[in-house]
Amino acid sequence: MRVPIRHLAVALTLCCALLVGGTACGGAGDSAQNTTAVPTASPSTSAEQQKFAKARFVTNAGLAAGATYQWIVGPWRAGKFEKGTSGRKLALVKAGVAGAFAYNRLKAALRNAQGDPLLAKAVAPLAAGVDTLKNLPAKLRGGDSADAAAGTFENLVGQVKDAGRSAGAEVEDQVPTAAQLSGG
Repeated sequence: MRVPIRHLAVALTLCCALLVGGTACGGAGDSAQNTTAVPTASPSTSAEQQKFAKARFVTNAGLAAGATYQWIVGPWRAGKFEKGTSGRKLALVKAGVAGAFAYNRLKAALRNAQGDPLLAKAVAPLAAGVDTLKNLPAKLRGGDSADAAAGTFENLVGQVKDAGRSAGAEVEDQVPTAAQLSGG
């Protein structure tokens, strides 16, 4: 099944534009309204911190993988982004939201990995790959292969899962709910 490159380029450009726009909207909030001090539970020992870091990494990476495969890779392989396909616009919107969500969760997973030395070492080479997701719209406008750009999400999620597995943090796909997608 061949997908015209311009159609895939439009889909991925939309996806990446929403990705960049979604990540730019994460604000710090108004500090004047947040004056109440609330005690938070935090792990007290280094072992607890490492345990929680792995758990958060597995959760965030799993959500990114689930969103990527459910709304980007699956529909792309099924030809849902082709012109004239029933439900194409909805598939493109879902892919855009899922792309922004996956980028956000991958960045969070990389931050979480810093709490565990073995995991941090395993995912360190992937930080640059996650950052390249922000440049996908520019690459598509520049004429780069849309097939390669679409595979970027799939490859990167696979690399994150492999890195987690090598550090003892098995990542399984978790399809996010609509509330998780809208909340980032």
